[in-house]
Amino acid sequence: MASKAGGDGKEAINEQIIANTYGNMRSEMTQLYTKITELEMEVSEHSLVIGAIEPLDHSRRCYRMVGGVLVERTIREVLPAVHRNKEGLEEVIARMHEALEKKKKEITEFELKYKIRIRKADSNADEEEGSKKEGSAQGVLVGPAGQ
Repeated sequence: MASKAGGDGKEAINEQIIANTYGNMRSEMTQLYTKITELEMEVSEHSLVIGAIEPLDHSRRCYRMVGGVLVERTIREVLPAVHRNKEGLEEVIARMHEALEKKKKEITEFELKYKIRIRKADSNADEEEGSKKEGSAQGVLVGPAGQ
């Protein structure tokens, strides 16, 4: 009987290791999602800047933050740099999407290997989730049609 008790303890440890590994994998995936979202926001900001300064006279002066220092330049000098930064961010986002897909595949394989099932909460949690989805649209302003 002592050998069986030792086996149960070992099995519990293995389950804990599997659970920890799975949790870490999910955490990494969440971090990737967060970073991708953050970088997509930066790309959006770059697009706004490009849209704002592109139609202006290219000899006009503007200010750009470089390494925490505000530098005076012309639009002609700044616009190509902003375009390059935006393209670089888009490349990083594409690589992170690839990494995210690999991580999803890895997690799916891990779930199949160890027969991991995610339990969904009861219907109350589903109702709360539904209300959160509805509430997430708050703060969005839509202009009148025809403008």
